[in-house]
Amino acid sequence: MAIPQSFVQELIARADIVEIVARHVQLKKTGANFVGLCPFHNEKSPSFSVSPSKQFYHCFGCGKTGNAIGFLMEHAGMGFIDAVEDLAQEFGMQVPEDNSTPQERARQAQQKQQQATLSDVLEKASAAYQKHLRGAQRAIDYLKGRGLTGRVAKRFGLGYAPEGWRSLASVFPEYDDPLLVESGLVIVNEDANEAKRYDRFRDRVMFPIRNVKGQCIGFGGRVLGDEKPKYLNSPETPVFSKGRELYGLFEARDALREHGFVLVTEGYMDVVALAQLGFANAVATLGTACTTEHVQKLFRFTDSVVFSFDGDEAGQRAARKAMLAALPMATDVRSVKFLFLPVEHDPDSYIREHGKDAFARCITEATPLSRFLLDVAHEGCDLATAEGRARLASNAKPLWEAMPAGALKQQILIEIADLVQLDSQDLTDIWFGRQRRASAPASSPRASAASQARPSGTKASGARGKQRLPIHRTDHAARLLLNNLAAMDSLSAEDQQMLCELDAPQGPLFAWLEAQWHEHGAQPWAALLAGLEGHPSQAYARALMNDYLGTEDIDPQESLQELRALVNRIQIDQLKAQETAAIEAAKTDPAALERYRQLQARRRTLEASSKAPAGSPTSL
Repeated sequence: MAIPQSFVQELIARADIVEIVARHVQLKKTGANFVGLCPFHNEKSPSFSVSPSKQFYHCFGCGKTGNAIGFLMEHAGMGFIDAVEDLAQEFGMQVPEDNSTPQERARQAQQKQQQATLSDVLEKASAAYQKHLRGAQRAIDYLKGRGLTGRVAKRFGLGYAPEGWRSLASVFPEYDDPLLVESGLVIVNEDANEAKRYDRFRDRVMFPIRNVKGQCIGFGGRVLGDEKPKYLNSPETPVFSKGRELYGLFEARDALREHGFVLVTEGYMDVVALAQLGFANAVATLGTACTTEHVQKLFRFTDSVVFSFDGDEAGQRAARKAMLAALPMATDVRSVKFLFLPVEHDPDSYIREHGKDAFARCITEATPLSRFLLDVAHEGCDLATAEGRARLASNAKPLWEAMPAGALKQQILIEIADLVQLDSQDLTDIWFGRQRRASAPASSPRASAASQARPSGTKASGARGKQRLPIHRTDHAARLLLNNLAAMDSLSAEDQQMLCELDAPQGPLFAWLEAQWHEHGAQPWAALLAGLEGHPSQAYARALMNDYLGTEDIDPQESLQELRALVNRIQIDQLKAQETAAIEAAKTDPAALERYRQLQARRRTLEASSKAPAGSPTSL
């Protein structure tokens, strides 16, 4: 039986090829890669290289190359299915195939075809809840009382779960179907006599929760009165995890690009009401604190996040947790702010009382991450005393240390040092000890590191030279992302859209990579290649990466800078073409001249920041 390609891709992404190869080959770390004697041919000096970042092996002697599954097949003589099963067993993953007879498999396939998947079940329930809402006057009155129109209710798919204990029995004739329990729609109560089944959601306004693909993966239900619990969420299921999903993100995608930021709120009604009132770029966590995975997902869509919390103590606690989740991703090109409304208001009530413009000003004046970090560290510290300043330094250390290196981190260090009345170097010496500074190498020339990292008998990475440089900037940008998909994190939503809209073959590949980044995050090249199986961009991606296999990886920071410069140059080329079109249009349309000036100004700004050294790929 064929194994789904998505499973193979996930398996390769989880595997550690270094660990797998090291069971059979003695490896030595050289730079970012590992080298050893090739197990596929006789050799005296090592030419077999294993890349942990690409999750690929390559022999410079015999040319053998592949991923973890391929290594098991080549070295152990396993078949593909055996190799997949062997690797999956290590990670406790169930291979989606069995040893049934062909007749049994045909019967099971027919049964599965007749059954709805979890998403299908949830979609069907969502449609039923929406239908029930049309006849539920009390629920309609509640939504109208919150200022919602039928248009916004339809956009978010709002519905109503009736009061009955088994209302879904009219939607799903097979009420005993295990999928109803697995999807979280039905609860089974085991008692001494028999198992009783009943609907999880009863007499509640229903908010369908969608993933980034728009598929219904769960629900949030709100009571119409003041009963407890006010909100009830779907339980954790194979398709729904509160720590990873955000309510309203699917609906907000276009608005994020339009507004330039995402507003993170605390409830379903906040999201729907804000969309009604002109802020369709709002999302909400699902009854849980903001997690690192939430922030990672948000930064895949926008470079600016504003967290909105109540001004009470609970809101302050939630804001601190959000800050801790955001700190590791607070790079120099991102913006994180914290908006605290008066205790008596949530975003919905504030806009209705003070107006849309007043709320927009609140967002503009929200507390930046740097200021909030200092406020949190400052809490309970009397800076008039040495003890208070020392306590602030102690409080600030773990917060500052969680941030990625960059100008923002350095600026915050200077501000902390000023508050505690120390030089910034003295403060870091206290935090980390003078030995740490003394032990750091004075310099680490890139050429020396690269020469130590190469397997014997291979050319220097600098020898990529002209023979490896692609003809087009867009090709090289695609290669950089295939080699290091995490670099997608450094591109703005506008950058990503521009790349995805390029002509084939580059545009479709960028669009596929963006989808992979949104759905799975960073993956090594081996996993991406598995996912490309059967995709129109497979041959193009493989051709781009052929020269990279077995070579030392570009320094991550250098890769990011190179990608940034390439994207700027691609934008410059597009702006030049648009300038030409605007000049032509100005012959008959005077307004096009102003458009030309704007394009020209933007191009010159980009050109000023994109001066690449001669001979580098970005200068092509």
